[in-house]
Amino acid sequence: MLTEEFKSALIHTFPLITTDEKGQYLTISTDSCQSHELLGYLKNEADPQFEKLGCLSGVDWPDYMEIVYHLDAIHTNDTIVVKAKISDHINPVIDSITDLWKGAELLECEVYDFFGIGFNNHPFLRRLFLNEDWIGFPLRKDYVDEINMIKL
Repeated sequence: MLTEEFKSALIHTFPLITTDEKGQYLTISTDSCQSHELLGYLKNEADPQFEKLGCLSGVDWPDYMEIVYHLDAIHTNDTIVVKAKISDHINPVIDSITDLWKGAELLECEVYDFFGIGFNNHPFLRRLFLNEDWIGFPLRKDYVDEINMIKL
């Protein structure tokens, strides 16, 4: 269980974040501009340190895109969720976290492939599942399947 001291230190260090404790895990919401700094803090400076990236996924909301990170503190068995909001829905971009967790490399490629979210400083951002000449990003709400002419 994360302590009030941990939460206070986090809010003191990053005053623009919001926290939510309604779900199973503490959820931190932030803007994409400070997400890399926040994630670096959680991995290297926080007590407990969240040294494991459990999951990285994308979400397409009507007005913005979002990257959701699940982080685990191995020694305390705590999990935390970080949601990074990307305001530019047309050309969404966020900083890569491959310098923090090498395992993020393929996860970021997957999110790029299906949502079209770019990752600054990614070592080799590419499509993983779809052909390089595939047009569009199938998990976006506005994606239209031209072959079958249906809106997904």
